[in-house]
Amino acid sequence: MAEWKNVTEYFSEEQRHYKGKYLEIDEVYDEEVEVSVFSAIEEPYEIYFNYDIFHGIVYAEKENVYEIRDEMKRELQAEYEKNKKVTNEFINEFAEKYDVCLPADIFFDFDLSSF
Repeated sequence: MAEWKNVTEYFSEEQRHYKGKYLEIDEVYDEEVEVSVFSAIEEPYEIYFNYDIFHGIVYAEKENVYEIRDEMKRELQAEYEKNKKVTNEFINEFAEKYDVCLPADIFFDFDLSSF
């Protein structure tokens, strides 16, 4: 059976700093599911997840970020073990439960002058 692996050490200290956020921990499950926690000084923490075609950010306060992260990991792992691919039903339920947001930089963090 697969286990969650902490892969944070594969990022340099410089890579762990991203747009005012800091990568606290990055974990993967069976090389298919990823959950990361990013901290910020004056903003909510971000829990980033990636599984199959489903990815996003969940915002959480510092006091409960790891509790939420652990719950998300359990749910993502269970879905992966059951289906190996994310289902539409799971996406809808998970997105609603955790108020999942799409990372804005996927769509807006590029230089328009290159077009």
